[in-house]
Amino acid sequence: MSAGRAGSGAVGRPVGWAGVLAAEPDFARRVADRFGTFKHHILGTLRKDGSPRLSGLEADFRYGELWLGMMSGSRKALDLRRDPRFSLHANPGAGTDLAGGDVRVSGRAVEVTDPGVIARYAAEVRPPEPFHLFRAELTEVVRTSVEDPYLVLESWRPGRPLRTVRRGSEDATPRVD
Repeated sequence: MSAGRAGSGAVGRPVGWAGVLAAEPDFARRVADRFGTFKHHILGTLRKDGSPRLSGLEADFRYGELWLGMMSGSRKALDLRRDPRFSLHANPGAGTDLAGGDVRVSGRAVEVTDPGVIARYAAEVRPPEPFHLFRAELTEVVRTSVEDPYLVLESWRPGRPLRTVRRGSEDATPRVD
């Protein structure tokens, strides 16, 4: 586990990206850096019937938040309006090395309707307009990497310390740090 910082907020209560940064700054940096390696990522949303929908998305970390922007009227935006639960998986890139680890975040997407916030975002990002803008409230952040001879799984949830599990191919029981 990390140096004993408990997460931000009550256990289980979603937090914005600033909450992850405050609770586990090194871990948050590694996750954001990994998302920054590629422009496009995979967003999982829930369709009306509850089945999963996977869509491409550009994730954007700025102003202490994780922003999810999408075309006006897109299926993923309509999914999030109906059911805000999502999971965002970083683009794994070419090859099999997963340099920087494999990362994903999950939580709820809150649609931004404040015209000032939307204008500020649009002035910096210059997205095609009109667009939907959602702010991520996170319930889980996970990074999986390889530190030979171990597969290392780091997971963080609001109100809890970072949990690190190391597992080797010969391990009957994973080692929890």
